[in-house]
Amino acid sequence: MENALFTTNNLWMMICIALVFIMHLGFSLLEIGLTRAKNTINILFKNVMVVIIGLLTYTLIGFSLMYPGEDFAGGVIGFNSFGLNLPANGLTADYYNGQYTYWTEFLFQAMFAATAATIVSGAVAERIKLSTFLIFSTIYVGLVYPIVGMWKWGGGFLNTLGFYDFAGSTLVHSVGGWGALIAIWLLGSRIGKFKEGKISIIPGHNIPLATAGVFLLWFGWFGFNGGSVLSADPGATSLVLVTTCLAAAAGGFSAALTSFLRYKENDLSMVLNGILGGLVGITAGADQMGVVDAILIGLVSGVIIVFAVAIIDRLRLDDPVGAVSVHLVCGIWGTLAVGIFGNLASWSQLTNQLIGIMAIGAFCCLTSFIILFALKKLVGLRVSAQEEVEGLDIHEHGMNAYPDFRMNEH
Repeated sequence: MENALFTTNNLWMMICIALVFIMHLGFSLLEIGLTRAKNTINILFKNVMVVIIGLLTYTLIGFSLMYPGEDFAGGVIGFNSFGLNLPANGLTADYYNGQYTYWTEFLFQAMFAATAATIVSGAVAERIKLSTFLIFSTIYVGLVYPIVGMWKWGGGFLNTLGFYDFAGSTLVHSVGGWGALIAIWLLGSRIGKFKEGKISIIPGHNIPLATAGVFLLWFGWFGFNGGSVLSADPGATSLVLVTTCLAAAAGGFSAALTSFLRYKENDLSMVLNGILGGLVGITAGADQMGVVDAILIGLVSGVIIVFAVAIIDRLRLDDPVGAVSVHLVCGIWGTLAVGIFGNLASWSQLTNQLIGIMAIGAFCCLTSFIILFALKKLVGLRVSAQEEVEGLDIHEHGMNAYPDFRMNEH
């Protein structure tokens, strides 16, 4: 019986690894769909490389930074060793009560690691140098993400404080969102986005692909949140899947309604981001919420999306896919919601959540600025105006994503 339970838990975790992995395809399709055809290969290349970089850096250094054991001072930073010190059979009996193998835990966490840089990819699309983005992603995924992750999931000071983040509204999504915010601020807007004091819409070239991407992300989120139960416990897993799905639906619904009331249009792209906002919002407390709580969190997330996108535009910050609105703003909301709704709701918990958000936000903003500002001085952040106008696919990769179609974009 014990061996059967171990096998079941481990099998569920491996399924969740596959589900989280497929989310990278979802991010890729969403990003290319909401941007212009002339930059398709560039965006796909970045998303492929983020997975590659994430896996390798997490193996070399990230896992040991995130889970240093007892070898850290003050719960702020620690390090075990380079590479992976895995037991011969991949299992330690005391590792999360022996419910799954060390190998499985590593791969599940490695899939999470690449997500933070993927979030940044969409925000900086269509004007960042490829080399600059890859260097930034390597440092951000290899160092910044695991250090922040250790503060809670590795037993660091936020865990001791009582900060709660079940699957990463802050520890994954806001980490990527803060990096995206600093990046688009330093990069500046795309040519033509803000003309003569007016906000111009630069439409994506393939909304069907963006829609497919969101459905893949919604599908993958069952593994993202479901796997964070860290077992195949029927009650806990079922609850998490239900709250996750309901929050996504509620986010899409409220985004559709709010967008229509505000702009008198049925904007599909806003609905898609509303779904994602609901998913990000529920991620911090998916295991602590009931049905009504999950729906309320999703409803608020969808409303937030509509207004956050408008505010970011008014601040003259250019985010082609709404990454900051979805992952940062809804990530903050979802983290605060743990102290407002569900089993942990209390003023003290809300305070702990706010402290965690501020600590992680300050660290991510500071490190992102240092990395990107250094890269700006050393190699530059943006491609040239000519490269941007003609498209990054030709200039960075020497090919078109759609060679049989005549390109007519400016």
